[in-house]
Amino acid sequence: MSVSWEGEGEVRVFAEYQRDFSEEADVAVVGSGPAGAVVAYELAAAGKKVVLLEEGPPVVPEEFVLDGSLSMTRLMREAGLRTTSGTIMPTMQAICLGGGSLVNSAMCVRPMDFVFDDWCTNYELEATSLADLTPHFDAVAEFLGIAPTPEEVWGPRNELFARGCEALGYSSEPVERNVRGCVGSGECFTGCRARAKRSMDVSYVPAAIRAGARVLTSVQVQRIRTEGRRAVGLEGQVVEPFTGKPGHRVRVDARQVVLAAGCMATPVLLQKSGNLANGSGQVGENLQFHPGVAVMGIFSEPTHPRFGATQGYQSLQFLRDGFKMEVLWAPPGVTAVRLPGMGLDFKRHIASMTHAAVWDAIVSGKHSKGRVRARWRGLDPSLSYRFDSRDVPILQHAALELCKVFLAAGAHTLVPGLHGVAEELHGEEDLEVFRGEMKAGQFPLASTHAFCTTRMHGDPRRGVVDPLGRCHDVDGLWIVDTGIFPRSSAVNPMFTAMALSHRAAGAVAAA
Repeated sequence: MSVSWEGEGEVRVFAEYQRDFSEEADVAVVGSGPAGAVVAYELAAAGKKVVLLEEGPPVVPEEFVLDGSLSMTRLMREAGLRTTSGTIMPTMQAICLGGGSLVNSAMCVRPMDFVFDDWCTNYELEATSLADLTPHFDAVAEFLGIAPTPEEVWGPRNELFARGCEALGYSSEPVERNVRGCVGSGECFTGCRARAKRSMDVSYVPAAIRAGARVLTSVQVQRIRTEGRRAVGLEGQVVEPFTGKPGHRVRVDARQVVLAAGCMATPVLLQKSGNLANGSGQVGENLQFHPGVAVMGIFSEPTHPRFGATQGYQSLQFLRDGFKMEVLWAPPGVTAVRLPGMGLDFKRHIASMTHAAVWDAIVSGKHSKGRVRARWRGLDPSLSYRFDSRDVPILQHAALELCKVFLAAGAHTLVPGLHGVAEELHGEEDLEVFRGEMKAGQFPLASTHAFCTTRMHGDPRRGVVDPLGRCHDVDGLWIVDTGIFPRSSAVNPMFTAMALSHRAAGAVAAA
């Protein structure tokens, strides 16, 4: 029997909370990022009474700032300074309505069939082949208007990448993205002021509200409530935007609970709820990333790097070898972190950016793993990670291929930004450095793609959820964020998370 309430859906913000309060719903969804927004909309459209909870505030274009450091401070957890221990690697997760979709590059890439074949075979998953998931990918693509980046907004950065790949005979293509009317501002990282990016806060979340969902922003979920082996709701409190100052208490009673808080926040919430859903011992384990390597190339002609789709072109040529190449752009202050030199040398590299492009490669990193643990106080995770030496040759190969593409595109100077490698490379003969043995410590790693901490597995003893995201140990509890990936998706994970969430919504609605 469904909960009933009067009127349309709504979104509530921090200023509207005047006292402790409670809600009742058929389904409570935690997290408004890509996975949470999709499942919230699909369930609301199916007639379920949905409460969607988001710890961050809504952010409007007038609040977007081009200063990268200020933007990270406002929109990222731990002010954008979150990092792992062990192998030190920065990683960023958003805290705002729409989650990571507000600050990512809108890349919607479907994994190749070999990824899902691997998942099904090694993790005993049923009905999780590419053919099984294609209807769900298609449904999300139609809703968001996902399409290849149009040529008029490629800009020189993307055009040069395409030129280099073509010269080498490498496959490449415009990236499919969830945008409409992109103007090529290159502002994806700090928020699209043109509102062309179809982030969740302007797509799925409003659609969920129109279908009747209630959206509670600035509410931090702190505990999952259970009775016996069944999830029955959530507890948390209002938190002030940007400061996290605690406020009124919040309680939601629900027949089903869906966790989409992200692969770092979800395991912490389970651990803080009495080590919930952890009969397999896999909650917080198996943390994987897509470690990235980036190279800057300098050309004789101006590249006007601020114009063009942030990440509008890619190459899947080496996907089966463990990496994907793509165009990259971020605010100069963020990009400059990777530049070498001090004083005048550093200024020279900064000045060269008007004639430069930055391209990166993301590495599957299947051998490298870490873990997520709850801290004694608060909900920020303690992250540990070890970059496995077996993944080093893949990074090395990726760096080499990026340099080759730059040279083929006409770059006269390469700035690899790697320890133990010359600050500048100038020709094919200089690339020999990538053909010898290299160490993990030479690569300044970073990654915003993270997964596997509540992995799906057909065997309840070896995974946290089944292929539909249903927790093995707790009835009425579901997980749909990237934590349920059993292994790396090999490509940008957002589209896969949304497709899996779309599929899970049908199962939650029928439960």
